[in-house]
Formats: sequence, C-alpha cells, structure tokens
Amino acid sequence: MSGYVGILVSDPCLQNQFTQVELRSLKSHFTSMRRENGKLTLGDLASRISRLKVVGENLSDQETTDFIAALYPNFNDEVDFESFLKVYLKLHAHASSRTGNPAKNSSAFLKAATTTLLHTISESEKASYVAHINNYLAQDGFLNKYLPIDPSSNDLFEIVKDGVLLCKLINVAVPGTIDERAINTKRLLNPWERNENHTLCLNSAKAIGCTVVNIGTQDFIEGRRHLVLGLISQIIKIQLLADLNLKKTPQLVELVDDSKDVEELMSLPPEKILLRWMNFQLNKSSYKKTVTNFSTDVKDAEAYAHLLNVLAPEHSNPSTLAVKDPLQRAKLVLDHADRMGCKRYLTAKNIVDGSPNLNLAFVAHVFQHRNGLSTQTKQISFLETLPDDAQVSREERVFRFWINSLGNSTYIDNVFEDLRNGWILLETLDKVSPGIVNWKVANKPPIKLPFKKVENCNQVVKIGKQLKFSLVNIAGNDIVQGNKKLILAYLWQLMRFNILQLLKNLRCHSHGKEITDVDILRWANTKVSNSGSQSRMDSFKDKSLSDGIFFLELLSAVQPRSVNWSLVTEGVTDEQKKMNATYIISIARKLGCSIFLLPEDIIEVNQKMILTLTASIMYWFLKQPVEEKPAATSDSENGSQLETLSNSTTDDSASESSVE
Repeated sequence: MSGYVGILVSDPCLQNQFTQVELRSLKSHFTSMRRENGKLTLGDLASRISRLKVVGENLSDQETTDFIAALYPNFNDEVDFESFLKVYLKLHAHASSRTGNPAKNSSAFLKAATTTLLHTISESEKASYVAHINNYLAQDGFLNKYLPIDPSSNDLFEIVKDGVLLCKLINVAVPGTIDERAINTKRLLNPWERNENHTLCLNSAKAIGCTVVNIGTQDFIEGRRHLVLGLISQIIKIQLLADLNLKKTPQLVELVDDSKDVEELMSLPPEKILLRWMNFQLNKSSYKKTVTNFSTDVKDAEAYAHLLNVLAPEHSNPSTLAVKDPLQRAKLVLDHADRMGCKRYLTAKNIVDGSPNLNLAFVAHVFQHRNGLSTQTKQISFLETLPDDAQVSREERVFRFWINSLGNSTYIDNVFEDLRNGWILLETLDKVSPGIVNWKVANKPPIKLPFKKVENCNQVVKIGKQLKFSLVNIAGNDIVQGNKKLILAYLWQLMRFNILQLLKNLRCHSHGKEITDVDILRWANTKVSNSGSQSRMDSFKDKSLSDGIFFLELLSAVQPRSVNWSLVTEGVTDEQKKMNATYIISIARKLGCSIFLLPEDIIEVNQKMILTLTASIMYWFLKQPVEEKPAATSDSENGSQLETLSNSTTDDSASESSVE
C-alpha cells in the first residue's frame, strides 16, 4: 500500500478495502458533503450519503437513515473520513444483501481489491503477451538487452518496473503517442525518474483508450502482477484492433448493403466489427451458427476451421472437420494458421477453454494477416457520400477517452451512440460534481422505453443549466437522437467545468473563488515572463502558439528539469512544429497532466484543447507541495499570482473559449 493511502487512512483494515484511486474519489465525495456547512454529523450523513450511486440506487432515504440510526444512536456526533468509510462499507454490504446480487450492485470503488493475494493471473495470457512483446520489441535498441523474456518466469514484472517497456509498447500499439525523447532510458534510473516513466505511461495509456482507474505508479513499483498484466492486455488489444475501422480498412464496407448500414458500422466498437467480419466470412461456408462471442461460441473450434478454410483454402486439411475431439480439432486449426503465416496468440487448450482475451487476439491477428475482403468493391463509393469531418472525429475521440478515464460503469466506444440513454452522462456529472445527480429519478440501463432515456437526458440538461452551461435550444431529446453538434457542445462545457472546478478546489490558491479562462491565461503568461522569457500568448487561439515554443517555456518554468532544450526545434516547418508538439504532450504527461489532445491540436491552435492543456499544467503546478516546487519560484511570486487569481473578474470573452 502506498504512502498516499496511509496519509488518508491509518486503519489497516480500511487500507485493504480500497485502492489509491478509490480513496481519492471517496475523499472527494466526503469533502463535498462536509463543505456544505463546514462539518459533517451522522445526521447530515444519513441525508447526504444517498447521493452515492450504490446507496441511492438501492435504498430509500428513510431506509438509509434507519440503518445508520440502528448503528449509531447519536446523530450529533461528527464524522471524520475513516468513520465515513466505515458507514459507507456497511451501507454497501446492506444494499448488496438486499438485492441478492453483490457483484452487480457493488460500488465502482470496490470493483478491484487492493491486495495482490486476492488476485491470480492467467499463465497462458502472460505467456501470450510475453511472446507478443518479444516479437514486436525485439529490435528496440534499449530493450534488446532484456529480450527475449522467458514466458515461464516472472521477469516481465521486473522489467516493467522502470516504465520503459510499457511506454515502448504503447508506441507499438498507437505509433507516435509518446515522444521517446521524453522517456528516461538511463541504465540505472533513480526513483524520481522511474516514477516519471510510470506517470508518462499511465497518462499516455489513458490517451489511447485504456482504462487505468485502479492503477497507480506505486502498483508498478510493488509489482502488482494482475494490474500490470491487465494494462498490457489492453494495450495489445488496442494494437490488434487498430485496423478494424473504415478509415484504416475501407474494404470493411463490403459487410453492409447501403450507406445507412455504413453509418451503423462506423459506430460499432472494434470487437463487434470483428465478430461481424467473422460471421460474414462464415456465411460463405457450410457453417450455420452465428458467432456472438470469443469464448463459448468458438470452444469447439468448428467456427475457426470453417473460417480458415474460407480465407486460406490452399492450406486446408480435411481432417480438421472430420475429427470429433475439440482439442484435436483446435490443434489442427492452429496448424492451419501456422501455414498461413499467422502468429499464435493461444494454444489449443486456450481455444477449448474459451479464453476470451486470447481468442480475440487470435481472430484479430487472422484479420490483420488475411481479411478476405475485396480490394475493388463497388460499395466503397458509399464512403465518399459520408461527411468526413476530421475536427468532429478528433473532438469525439478526446471526449470519449476523457469520459472513459473517469471510471464509469460502462466503457464507451462512441459518444454519439453510447451516451444517448443519458446514464453515462449522469455518471460523468456525478464524478465531476459529486452529489449533483438525483439518482432516485434516474433510469438504469438496460432502458427499453424511449421516454425513460429522455427522462435521463432531461436531467442531464437540467444539471447543465444548473452548472451555468450555455444550452440554448438543447433539450434531452437532442441527446437521445444523437445530435452530434449539441452533444459535442455539452461535453466541451462539461470538460471545461471539470478542470475549472479542479482549480477552484485548490482552495489555498483560489480562496474558493471561481477560476476563469482569463485567470489561466494570465497565470501562464506570468509564469513564462517570470522565467525571463519574452514569449506570451494573447489568447488560446493565438496563432503564434503553433510552433510550441511558448508551452515548452511554460513547462520549463513550472519544472526546470523537464525540458531538454537541445531536443527543441525552431518550430518553423510543419515537421518541426509536429516534433515540438509531440514533445510538449509527452513532457506534460510525464509531469502528471492528464491530457487527451493530439499534436495537430497544438499545430492548428485548437483553442479548446489549448485551454485544457494550459489549465492542466496550471493544475499540476498549483497542487505540488511548496517544498517540491522549482527553486526559481519564490514565495512572493506565488503570493502575487494567487492574489491575482482571487481578485480576477469573470471575463470569458477574452479567451473566446465559450461554446455558442
């Protein structure tokens, strides 16, 4: 258990119930409840703890009050954080026993235990992922002294402790995500440098779509094998499914009949597209079943035998379908795959055991190697009739990854489709502003009746207005209908509100006053000016920002050792600008900024993303303990900046970042 958990909770029994991230989130809820009148009594808690989803969904206000009263007769007693956690755990257990389904109704905070002893790992999966790493990183100049890794050993969990391997693996999955100039690659790294690599890895993993809610840098240091393997599994999955979209593989349009179906196909998650492709190919054979998963439906290996016969008939073996033993058939299927040149991600036993991760990896690799789709299909003309809005696509990606990073109950693959029932938006609002959602009137998925979805989305809009979002002509039904422009407008304001709230909650700096875009702009210019530079930005859409120099100087101002100026270009040509932009993003993530923008957002000066980048750097800097801040930052300098923040007036027009 890390020192952070120890600071929040001294009771070892409680420490073993929560991860670092879970405690931070619960602490946020607790602080929000207590802030309303300066303290929190048991009486207050009884009325306010229903705001937590696991309680509000399963117990009425009266049931909650009665339960707490039976445990603690004196409602005037003040509640500290540890007492709050104990009440929460007891209420959670009570709610779970009421429903008779603890797993389904357990809180998001309790999805993963924190003790390594409670977790086992799949040796087959570990061996498969090690083989993948050995194959794809074999030529890496830094890692080749550690590779190949022995899959039968635990060397993998030792090698990841410096963070380099995971950073390199992310770049294999999504090339260019991490500027490798930002990775600390000395032979012997000190704890600070290792932590920087882990921080860069986790923030970059979030930025490519991994869920890392219950993983912290300490988990790598402590060698928590199930968490390390879980992250590696996600990274490899993203790599293997990267081509399952119409942009990378336009031939996939062969799977549908008209342009309406194409739009539906574009909104599907990669796994669903892979299943549709598999069934499309199976329809060419005598196989009559529909494959709906990568586990039970493929355990007998029959579907695989037919699939490979369709894709590579020249390598088929009549014995494969003739044998009665599924294990023997699975071995023949893998022999067929070998003759095709497909790398193995699983064994015959993994197939008959129905290992979903390894079967998914196997089918994805078959698709990459030979998809059997026509290269001259007429249907590709459909794609030309569809709108190709790169900006909408980039914004959708940013908001999708941001929402997924919050640890909601459901992973989303497309904001225009997956937010339409309102539930994930309500969960996101509850994460951003704890207690603001009225869960008593929320409708939990699956939701079959359309008006129930509208009710959820109406509450989403109502809360948005409560938070002073600009929502002119936006109604709940617009979200249900998947109106792209309005959904993006709402999500931008929600994301902006989140970062401004994070800054405001640093009460020692903001004095509890609202932080505005102008405050962020002024702070950044002051930091750069005080470092001795003449650079400045006039607004978040200042075109001079495209060379990246201002942000490199800002990063250097908040942490002088963060920027290696010998690696910085002049930022004149497009290539130089891209090199600087990639370096900026990696350095910011390495410090600890959770950001989701792309280099193009800096080069093109996308004012929304420029605002989030600046605000994230500001938030990281202001939350550092005073003794850890750069020596160049004097107390008087901090004081003058904080005074400026607390006295500034609200004037969003200066940054022009509000959404019409």
